[in-house]
Amino acid sequence: MSLVSGNPGRAESGGVSDVGEPSWRRRAVSRSLTAARSRAEDRVQRFVDAAFSLIDERGTTDFTIQEVIDRSRQSLRAFYQHFDGKDELLLALFEETVSESAEDIRQVVESETKPLERLHAFTIRLHYWCEPEVRPRRRGSHNRRPIMEFTLQLVANHPERVKAAIAPVSNMLLALLDEAVAAGVIETADTRRAAALVQQTVLSSWLGNRLAHNPRTRVTAEETWQFCLHGLQGQPRRS
Repeated sequence: MSLVSGNPGRAESGGVSDVGEPSWRRRAVSRSLTAARSRAEDRVQRFVDAAFSLIDERGTTDFTIQEVIDRSRQSLRAFYQHFDGKDELLLALFEETVSESAEDIRQVVESETKPLERLHAFTIRLHYWCEPEVRPRRRGSHNRRPIMEFTLQLVANHPERVKAAIAPVSNMLLALLDEAVAAGVIETADTRRAAALVQQTVLSSWLGNRLAHNPRTRVTAEETWQFCLHGLQGQPRRS
């Protein structure tokens, strides 16, 4: 006699046939996937560290994939398991740099309490990250100048990836502008548009400073901030 009503050859929904896989199997598979992920992350980090090491030594991104492989003591096969090529690796270095900058900018901003001072701190620090010194300021940090200089090529070839990478910084600026508007310390009808203008001004100052041969003519972080804060404040000519 069937234990369930109906056709003895079928098990109703919710019966024995719907019992999931044993929990031991799920645990074993999960453990295996976790171990594989950990090994993959370790391999990727070794490639990234090797590339940063080469950049620190040479002050340029002019290195070969084979040099990265040799420095990381891994194989060509392992490299192409994780990266499509050198551009993909450089994108990873760029994303690492932006991630580091976002955390650094956040800490500087959070050290201030007033909305306008927080916005000022953000702009100054972003300028610093866009115009890094040849030698990093703090121990353990990499030479970021070659990565920033390569950004123009990355923007041309991988615009969506670059946009996604800098999104945390862009969103932070937007939030600071919203905060400043709410506090009544700045006026703007469109904070999203204002955020784009501020960010583009800071980024453009980096490019302009590359073209200035005389260091005294280069735009400083404070000058960039003052321009962003006050704008041109021009008066339209009367007809």
